[in-house]
Amino acid sequence: MASTARVREYLRRFGAEDRVIEFEVSSATVSLAAEALGCEEGRIAKTLSFMAGEQPVLIVAAGDRRVDNGKFKRTFGAKGRMMTAEQLEAFTGLHFGGVCPFDIPADVGVYLDESLRKWDVVYPAAGTENSAVRLTVEELERYCLARGWVDVCKE
Repeated sequence: MASTARVREYLRRFGAEDRVIEFEVSSATVSLAAEALGCEEGRIAKTLSFMAGEQPVLIVAAGDRRVDNGKFKRTFGAKGRMMTAEQLEAFTGLHFGGVCPFDIPADVGVYLDESLRKWDVVYPAAGTENSAVRLTVEELERYCLARGWVDVCKE
């Protein structure tokens, strides 16, 4: 079961466990998270869960961007289908609204979208529908053990 405790424990290895923020209100959507943090929607590092054929893939992108289906297919060699709640739980142990790129099983590919590079600080979720983590983009890349950078979002 996903929890901020699980994410804090994972981030402890990087000395970043104290960066987890918990809210009294929901941060389950980009707009709610931006409102809770008092920041632009683009700073919310949303984690999108896809199946690329049979391969589970997480894309972390700027909150104000949408995935371009053609770019996704060219990058991953298959049409991206959003994971179902059951697939998300089975592959990551996470639930919609709190999907984050931390402590993800090695067989799930985590990729960062180029849309994040314009920001110095971003806020991915921390495993629940009312949490976030304040990180630089470089820290996000290092802490989520990303397989690499991709360009799959619309301008």
